[in-house]
Amino acid sequence: MFDSGLGGISVLRELRALMPNERYLYFGDSANAPYGTRTLEDVRALTLRNIGMLYDRGIKAAVIACNTATSAAVSALRERFPDIPIIGMEPALKPAALAHPGGTVLVLATPLTLREEKFSHLMEQYRDGVRIVPLACPELVEFVERGELESEALGRYLHEKLDRYRAGADAAVLGCTHFPFLRAAIRRVLGDGAALYDGGLGTARQTQRQLALRDLLAPADQSGEVSLENSQNSQKELELSTFLLSQTT
Repeated sequence: MFDSGLGGISVLRELRALMPNERYLYFGDSANAPYGTRTLEDVRALTLRNIGMLYDRGIKAAVIACNTATSAAVSALRERFPDIPIIGMEPALKPAALAHPGGTVLVLATPLTLREEKFSHLMEQYRDGVRIVPLACPELVEFVERGELESEALGRYLHEKLDRYRAGADAAVLGCTHFPFLRAAIRRVLGDGAALYDGGLGTARQTQRQLALRDLLAPADQSGEVSLENSQNSQKELELSTFLLSQTT
């Protein structure tokens, strides 16, 4: 599993719950985070380099647990590594739009995710009858990277971004894998009237399908395990990774 930092651990939680017998290697590139404000070329190069490093270690599949990296590099990754399944992410706009016809759906994501062609195509598919409001929230990534899931500064930032939509939003898509860690804080600001969606469970189910199609699922008697690695390679970063993996919000 790969992410630009620590956000993809939210997807790892879903994968581990769905397939507890698998052995997971999670690599976060926090030394180069955030990806969402970088150029497309930078993100593609970093993603290809990091997946290449994992490929050389003998992985049987790769999950790109990052919407930004998926948008920038998933096609190039599938061309370069055709012998393994590569599963990407996309904002959970489809379930949000289908569940709220005639409503307003916010999409909270990084600037790069929102301006990429992949998201434009997704929005075109579901915009009929639904008001879709893309909302770039790059600073939320940095709150999670610091382990700052509850703070006055986070509350102020969310109020600045979301207060104007509190009365009118029917749903909010958490379009970055960092954002599910802030679900409780987002809920407090948006209120109970807006349903929250993220793509973690859908990605976990797609991973399971792809592994089953290739007869790559771990045997039922295998002991599952998780290895957490990070390009920062600091004790603080690894402790924060373990802390986020333990979160249930």
